[in-house]
Amino acid sequence: MAASDFSFSVLLVFAKEDSQSNGFCWACEKANYRCSMARTPESALECFSEKHHDLVIIDHRHSRHFDAEALCRIYHVLLCFLTCIFFFLLLLLFLRPDREEASVMPLINAGFNRRYVENANVMACYNELLQLEHGEVRAQFKLRASNAIFTALEQSQDAIEITSEDQVIQYVNPAYESIMGYQQGELIGKEIIEVPKSEKNKPDLLETINSCILKGKVTYIQSSKHKDRRKGSLDVKSITSRGSDGSSQRRHSSMARIHSMTIEAPITKVINIINQAQESSPMPVAEALDRVLEILRTTELYSPQLGTKDEDPHTNDLVGGLMTDGLRRLSGNEYFLATKQPHHLPSHLATPLSLNDIPPRIAQTMETEASWDFDIFNLEAATMKRPLTFLGLKIFSRFGVCEFLNCPEATLRSWLQVIEANYHSSNSYHNSSHAADVLHATAYFLCKERVKQSLDPIDEVAALIAATVHDVDHPGRTNSFLCNAGSELAILYNDTAVLESHHAALAFQLTTRDDKCNIFKHMERNEYRTLRQAVIDMVLATEMTKHFEHVNKFVNSINKPLAALEENGVRLKESVKGVLTSPENRILVKRMLIKCADISNPCRPLELCIEWAGRISEEYFAQTDEEKRQGLPVVMPVFDRNTCSIPKSQISFIDYFITDMFDAWDAFADLPNLMQHLDNNFKYWKGLDERKLHSLRPPPE
Repeated sequence: MAASDFSFSVLLVFAKEDSQSNGFCWACEKANYRCSMARTPESALECFSEKHHDLVIIDHRHSRHFDAEALCRIYHVLLCFLTCIFFFLLLLLFLRPDREEASVMPLINAGFNRRYVENANVMACYNELLQLEHGEVRAQFKLRASNAIFTALEQSQDAIEITSEDQVIQYVNPAYESIMGYQQGELIGKEIIEVPKSEKNKPDLLETINSCILKGKVTYIQSSKHKDRRKGSLDVKSITSRGSDGSSQRRHSSMARIHSMTIEAPITKVINIINQAQESSPMPVAEALDRVLEILRTTELYSPQLGTKDEDPHTNDLVGGLMTDGLRRLSGNEYFLATKQPHHLPSHLATPLSLNDIPPRIAQTMETEASWDFDIFNLEAATMKRPLTFLGLKIFSRFGVCEFLNCPEATLRSWLQVIEANYHSSNSYHNSSHAADVLHATAYFLCKERVKQSLDPIDEVAALIAATVHDVDHPGRTNSFLCNAGSELAILYNDTAVLESHHAALAFQLTTRDDKCNIFKHMERNEYRTLRQAVIDMVLATEMTKHFEHVNKFVNSINKPLAALEENGVRLKESVKGVLTSPENRILVKRMLIKCADISNPCRPLELCIEWAGRISEEYFAQTDEEKRQGLPVVMPVFDRNTCSIPKSQISFIDYFITDMFDAWDAFADLPNLMQHLDNNFKYWKGLDERKLHSLRPPPE
């Protein structure tokens, strides 16, 4: 077994091979050290120059072959030459046991660190090497690390001071000297409160520094003497300027996990590198890099950003006809509405939507629909598996969708009935109950303050419609299954986002083919195109192959800029509003919203979470059964109904897809109840898995 946990190298300088040299060779092998052997002073120096050994053992028994002390001095000359790159050397003097005992001072003066009396026993050699490594060698490594730390402190542009537990200054870096206006010698040994005032160091500056310390912008390191620490250890203090309420701490925890996300896209790495470069850049360069980051955070990096100025009508017409989809764009997916008119509501639509014709039992079931813990399965039972129509009427009424679309209640009811009729009730999971559940989650998210600040009314309407139609006509099979089976849909959509493209296309076909259910009939053309594009974009965002792309864009374009504004103490409403309401970021918010709504089952109360887990598992089991019957590739082999562990599948889904996404969404929208459910549900599945149970629930006692 190796005695060392890092690469340790030894150079043996022996004029000839004997039992002692073999003893050290075997000891090095036993300790897993790298060992080199040299027979002459010339080869010893050449070998050391190439490999920079940690320990050199010199045989001093045969002085006629070479002068050990002279060789030691030469090594120290080499060592001095190498100190700039932190190499170090330990020298071991080797003596015969019958040699007369004398003072070791001449040997120490020559540069030897230790002497060893001849003993060829392998364990004696082995123990000597271990003592050297765990004593002097490791001490040298720590010293080298300390040098590196202080080099970093010296070069840091942040003001840093190190104090004792009594607040006595022990060290300040050059940046601190520059800010305070005093040299290190004038500060060392003084208490912080004794620091004198100067032109640079005025009372208001000290207040600013103290404020920065509270915000975590100035670091001070304090030597502490705790019972569980060694005397003189370093205690780094950093206090953030967040509220004391649990919500702020929890959201800070979510942001901390976001910054340490293990699944990191290449663009994320680029943005992080630029952010680091900004810290040490002069102001003009930092401002230019800000602009670079702004461009990198747009949704379409390879599409030209087309303005709306008519410098050249011919060019604009060509661009509009050949490079866009018929609408002039401001940026991203935000369309320019050239002729948008204010809404003119008929008098019969000016009042809230009437729900008097909903049966009392169903209305009573929906009384708590504004709560996250609303039980969609109670509504499913009360409506005889038609929850989407009734919940849709209630939620669309609450958000004034009919008023916005300028359509009668009867049209909305017909539309909801047509959409629900095209969900497959035979699917265990992808049916109208799932659509109603996603609609409920979408409505809940739309009521969160940050979301309301970011989205316009047209965005809210688009989100509710997208949630309603996002899985219409779902066959209960995955995209991979359809592509492997060569289905008509897969052929139609070129094996790309097959189901999501079908859901969006069919939704508009069903809506526009009959005026009785055409909720878009009275919309102005350009406004309809904007709404249609938003609905399509949100439905396509539910396709999982771009899951991490959507999450990473949201984190880098919204979470991190907002966190930076908070950490820098920026409270200007305009700065926050700029992040929340830019056209590109509104698209990202809508995508993230429907994605979280679509797969929010692990964040529901435990009983609802368990029911959804059972339903999706059954649908995947059925797909695996059919793949085996048809001789198709089995897309998800773990979902074999005879061997599958549902707890393991849920744990994997939460770990891989849910945690990072909901950390990001929670940091944005503030969702403590969802995160608590997620934590509880994860523990539930882990508990079942630890008991090696494959079912949804533990067996009865």
